[in-house]
Amino acid sequence: MMQALNRLLGAISSLRLTISCLAAAFVLVFAGTLAQVHFEPLYVQEQYFQSWLVYWRPASGDYPIPVFPGGHLIGAVLLINLIAAHIRRFSWRWNKLGIQLTHLGIIIMLTGGLATDLFSVSSFMPLQKGETKNYSESRERRELAVVDLSDPDYDQITAIPGELLAKGGEIKPDTPLPFRIVVRGYYRNSKLNTIGMEHGSTIPASTMGIGMRVAVTSIPRAIKLKEEDRMSAVVEIIPVKDGKSLGTWLVSDQIDAPQTFECADRKWSLQLRLARYYKPYSLTLRDFIHEVYPGTQNPKDFSSKVTLNDPVIKDSRQVRIWMNHPLRYQGDTYYQSSFLESDSGTVLQCVRNPSYQAPYVACVIVGLGLFYQFFLHLTGFIRRANSKKTP
Repeated sequence: MMQALNRLLGAISSLRLTISCLAAAFVLVFAGTLAQVHFEPLYVQEQYFQSWLVYWRPASGDYPIPVFPGGHLIGAVLLINLIAAHIRRFSWRWNKLGIQLTHLGIIIMLTGGLATDLFSVSSFMPLQKGETKNYSESRERRELAVVDLSDPDYDQITAIPGELLAKGGEIKPDTPLPFRIVVRGYYRNSKLNTIGMEHGSTIPASTMGIGMRVAVTSIPRAIKLKEEDRMSAVVEIIPVKDGKSLGTWLVSDQIDAPQTFECADRKWSLQLRLARYYKPYSLTLRDFIHEVYPGTQNPKDFSSKVTLNDPVIKDSRQVRIWMNHPLRYQGDTYYQSSFLESDSGTVLQCVRNPSYQAPYVACVIVGLGLFYQFFLHLTGFIRRANSKKTP
């Protein structure tokens, strides 16, 4: 039994497995880079780097066929391999310290990468000049915003993640509502057609609101460059008090204006929008500078001057954000990402990554390990060389 266990541990911690994982990672990165020429980067990221297996989808087949390990599988096997090698070969001898530090640094780097993939949140904050915002928006995720408009001074917002719409059935939000929300139809990617204006379905999408004049059609997921999914759903509003339906409503990220209804003597609105991440502070765009190379439209430099205002700790200051000079505040990092049309404003990328320090710590540890190992071999070489000169 112990012999079989040792053989298994030897196979898991073998250098051959390490090299195989690194070779597979190289092939995966190469294939994923080529795929981004034809497909949307987010789609490539999900299919190649955030998956356990890479699938091939034949044109005439309904079932995808796994053809190569995905990024999660390669990373997991490499992490297990390094941990097993570290445990198996661990020694407190000083001449092995550099190797152990190098292994430990790589393990921290891989673990930090996994944590980043699982827990980091990337969003964007478009700002017009003079505009103030206390939230950023996701480009991938959607949410159904149910807003209580009865108070003229304050809107009570209940945000329902788009993932719950995809599950269908009755939605049970964290905040109690005087009505039930039941999903009657969900479309990950959809097309809206005004009835009577275009060819296609002539059946209204819903019995109330904009959906009375619009037909919704499910279309394949957007995978090509410059395409994006346009989510839609049909929901039914049923008051809790009498159970009499208020009809079905079409919500879609293609509908800009919220739709209103009344329930429990209060006015409400529905809107499917980009998911928002609210902050305890706000940013106000004071100025945006966009410079181009002479005679071209190629960006040379663009920067944003913003006012950071945190009423909780009474922090108010001017900050300049430009390329490679982000704003870090309360766990959020704001990068200068892009700009709005006609230079009317800026687009800041907001990244919250709880493990952003892991690569720095890992590089320091690996550097110390390599330096120590080099210094150890150098002193040994000098010692041997001096001993040969001694008569």
